[in-house]
Amino acid sequence: MTTFNDRKRGEEAKFAYDQDTAFRIVARRNRLLGEWAADCLGLTDDQRTWYVREIVQADFEEPGDQDVIRRLLADFGEAGLTIDEAEVREVLTAKSSEAERAIISKEL
Repeated sequence: MTTFNDRKRGEEAKFAYDQDTAFRIVARRNRLLGEWAADCLGLTDDQRTWYVREIVQADFEEPGDQDVIRRLLADFGEAGLTIDEAEVREVLTAKSSEAERAIISKEL
């Protein structure tokens, strides 16, 4: 019975680790996405810091990526930029890969 309990604890620890890693990857991705958007918007350094924080916070509004995408599209629209959802999703995918590489390489 001890082996079963050990295995169960190991699976629970792996699940918690995977969840934590996934959260950190998404948070880093959102930071990178916010930096990209700040560049597109031409923000100053002070504005950039605030804006990146706002983009990371936007992801807590609802599950999934749509809240961040909606925020970026609204900000781009207000600034008169013609960046569409497809381009935002393309950058989001690229930033996800970049964030995952960064997080995983730190863990190795």
